[in-house]
Amino acid sequence: MRQSRLFAGARSRVCVAAILVLGLLAGCGIIPQPAPAPQLYTLTPKSTFDDELAAVGWQLGIEAPTAPAGLSSARIAVTRQPLTLEYYAGAQWVDDAPAMVQRLLIESFENSGRIVGVGRLAVALRSDFVLQPELREFQAEYSPASKAPKVRVRVNVKLIKMPERRIVASDTFERVMEAPDNRMPVIVKTFDQALGKVMRDLVVWTLERGSR
Repeated sequence: MRQSRLFAGARSRVCVAAILVLGLLAGCGIIPQPAPAPQLYTLTPKSTFDDELAAVGWQLGIEAPTAPAGLSSARIAVTRQPLTLEYYAGAQWVDDAPAMVQRLLIESFENSGRIVGVGRLAVALRSDFVLQPELREFQAEYSPASKAPKVRVRVNVKLIKMPERRIVASDTFERVMEAPDNRMPVIVKTFDQALGKVMRDLVVWTLERGSR
């Protein structure tokens, strides 16, 4: 019984001390405030293709893109000097970059209207071909004299014939585009344009190489 009273007394003293500390911090105006939530950004799939692009009668599975650890993140990557990688503060993608690129690739193939079926490789899809993407560059880049960055997107892909899992084609697609100014929404729009051009070239290449 005495031990219970001692424990209750000690707990009360701790609570009082905590209240006093919070009161002192409030009086000094230094109570830590929660950090504001980051602004989330997303990109769009490619939706326009040449009318001459031929339709195919096979199905395609797209693997989740591999990427360096620094790009396998929802944070938006930026380089300000050689051999360094940083991230923009207060801004993120809606998903980690490889997952976002995989989703946009699938939607771009669907938007082409030229393929019977396309989906994530994990989905129950009997694929005739598998596309293996590797996200090698996906960052904004500043030069010492620049006020706005260039956005670099580079994706390497391998097209694999199933079920023998034979590589029938491999290529790299890259775009570098300069942002008009240094505002975050403008930089994101430049990402959207650069990735859109890469995805368009990649869709056309895949459909043509698979048809051969």
